Amino acid sequence: MNNTNHELLLYVIIGIAAMFVFGFSFLLVVVRSQRKKSQLQKSISKLRVEQQNQLIEAAVRSEEQERHRIAETLHDEVGAILSSAKLHLLGIKADVLDEKDQKLHEKGRELLNDVIQKVRGISHNLHSNILKEFGLNEAIRHFVRKVTEGSMLNASTNLDDNYATENPENDISIYRIVQELINNTLKYANATEFLISSVLTGNELDLAIFHNGDGLTQEQFEELRYQKEGLGLKNIQNRIILLKGSIYFTGGTEGYRINIHVPVKSNQS
Repeated sequence: MNNTNHELLLYVIIGIAAMFVFGFSFLLVVVRSQRKKSQLQKSISKLRVEQQNQLIEAAVRSEEQERHRIAETLHDEVGAILSSAKLHLLGIKADVLDEKDQKLHEKGRELLNDVIQKVRGISHNLHSNILKEFGLNEAIRHFVRKVTEGSMLNASTNLDDNYATENPENDISIYRIVQELINNTLKYANATEFLISSVLTGNELDLAIFHNGDGLTQEQFEELRYQKEGLGLKNIQNRIILLKGSIYFTGGTEGYRINIHVPVKSNQS
């Protein structure tokens, strides 16, 4: 009887041990499976981010190439046609015209000169030559002067002259972001005061745009950047992603502010 009890107890112990081993093995398999699944998901997410960045980079590069193509077409072809039209207009002897036609002739010259200047301005804004020749800060200063000249907007800049990049492509993206934001300010903000400033701290560049007008909230920006009519905002977001930076929109009683944070590798660091 005792032997039977001992055997039964032994079987129970063996059974419990077997169940424990099986349970532990099963748990180990589940944990390893979850770990592999997690690693696979991370790899897939990383691959998706890399693919997204490659697509964005290709889109941005294509956009920049198209800007240059349009700028060159405006300068070389449209500019040449307008200059030729101006020469023909100047060839007309205004003194043989009657008073009414003389006024029309003078008005035509004024309008043509205005168009020539605007085409040159558009061509320069689309091109990034000034950026390559003089750097980001001077390009921003030049753009601010050009677009606010003759407007009701009192614009000023306070840019950190210690900044000098080692990556011209990053500068182009920063410049295009600033261009878009300034254009939006002129179109929609109803502002009279405008300031753009920058501070370089180590390998981080912080730009701030401040004005006393209206602007988007962060929530509106997050929503509109995915919509068709928000193409300019989408371009801003794409460039921010490429720069691995961030952008924040805040408003209040003291004014409206846009903060752009970009990690950079500066010659001064």
